[in-house]
Amino acid sequence: MIEFFTENEQMIYFLVLCTFLGVELIANVPAVLHTPLMSGANAISGIILVGAILIMLKIDENDYLSLALGTIAVFLGMLNIAGGFLVTGRMLQMFSGKKKSK
Repeated sequence: MIEFFTENEQMIYFLVLCTFLGVELIANVPAVLHTPLMSGANAISGIILVGAILIMLKIDENDYLSLALGTIAVFLGMLNIAGGFLVTGRMLQMFSGKKKSK
């Protein structure tokens, strides 16, 4: 376990730094910018999903554990994207105002 941390020390520091930076950036975003930020996050999630599918295509078909984990990851990624677009749509409806009836 100690060997893992000593071999990957720079990557661990980078991950911790990115986590703190991400929390600070998201916490200081004004409420008006949350919708565009969420749309951008959905686009990035879509790119990640395509990458995950491409990686799954290279997995050996007899490696059932990797295939199962990859399938679960792709399914959860698709749920994340669909949920993000659903929430973004609802947020945009809140800002659009009420429609006039005829």
